[in-house]
Amino acid sequence: MLLQIAHQAIIALVDGRNISFPIPSTHLAEPRGVFTTLYSHGKLRGCVGLPVATLPVFKAVAETAQAAASEDPRFTPVSLPEARTLRITISILSPLSSIMPSEVQIGRHGLVISDRSRHGLLLPQVPVEHGWDRDTFLEQTCLKAGLPPGAWRTGAHIEGFTAEVFGDSDFQTEGSPLNE
Repeated sequence: MLLQIAHQAIIALVDGRNISFPIPSTHLAEPRGVFTTLYSHGKLRGCVGLPVATLPVFKAVAETAQAAASEDPRFTPVSLPEARTLRITISILSPLSSIMPSEVQIGRHGLVISDRSRHGLLLPQVPVEHGWDRDTFLEQTCLKAGLPPGAWRTGAHIEGFTAEVFGDSDFQTEGSPLNE
């Protein structure tokens, strides 16, 4: 149902229509952090998320899908013909919690590393897709935040989360995006 919501929200956006969804179930009305990633022809086309649970999950999916299609600064907005062919993955996040570097498990944890006003987030699947070890994952998350790669060793705050990740059934990518 969340994949349908994401697709419908993107089509409505690029077609200039408003969209509203009835609350589908109590479970989908719970606030959750969400990332929606779009792929076109197997390549990254947009990724936007809300790491903190501020909206019901179904609304967060609709909003992040629309933002990924129109507001990711790395890409031009999605066109209507392209919107009909997009493949989507959705990551539903657990709450963020402080984590020690030695506790980070590749493939299980996503990371947020922050220092002062800078912060970077990488989803749990990113280090797996790139074949990174724990130290590389920590370094790359620092770089995503605009911090020196060793900032995780010198006082930057590290938070971890897990994610339930699912996508369109025939979804495949060519290479994996560093900036998810």
